[in-house]
Amino acid sequence: MTAPANPVRARRAGTAAMTPSARGSVPVVLASASPRRADVLKMLGLSFDVAPARIEERREPGEEPLRYVERLAGEKARAVSATRANSLTIAGDTIVVLDGRVLEKPADREDAAGMLASLSGRVHSVYSGLALACGGRMASRVAKARVTFRSVGHDLIGSYVETGEPLDKAGAYGIQGYGSALVERIEGDYFTVVGLSVAAFVELLPELGLDYRPGRVFAP
Repeated sequence: MTAPANPVRARRAGTAAMTPSARGSVPVVLASASPRRADVLKMLGLSFDVAPARIEERREPGEEPLRYVERLAGEKARAVSATRANSLTIAGDTIVVLDGRVLEKPADREDAAGMLASLSGRVHSVYSGLALACGGRMASRVAKARVTFRSVGHDLIGSYVETGEPLDKAGAYGIQGYGSALVERIEGDYFTVVGLSVAAFVELLPELGLDYRPGRVFAP
């Protein structure tokens, strides 16, 4: 159920060489207020600062979901790394797509209930954009997973919405919490659905001249 991530797009930007102040372990900054992404980095044993990016998160007219989620992750990484060039900045964005419709964070409880009802008994896609920036260079990727929801009734949806958990999550559910009870199966990487693909993270680091070992990111 936790197969390797399925990266569907990758892009690299910038040409400047990485110039950390000292070789060895590199400071890490998470450009997100998401506790789920923070939990993933903690699971990897990383120490990091949290500096949420302040950008406008708006989809451009006609923008494809993959392009949208990668663009937002990249804009967040650039915004934070501009003042932390010698740190590794990690930024992400996640969306749910059902029948070509992008489901982001619900506007309110009613919106959350509507999203969950539309997902019930259906298969949807989750796209998680990840961007890493360090020393003037950036690497990004989009990982994809397919999620099948069980057929769930209005009572369970209502109870779940009342917990408040869906209100700050794309598609109005959190697979790592109560929302796991709504999911029948996943095709792809569990951490993509959480919001930060571990496989994509580790695979992107060498594009910046970096590597991961348990508990640290370093410049070989």
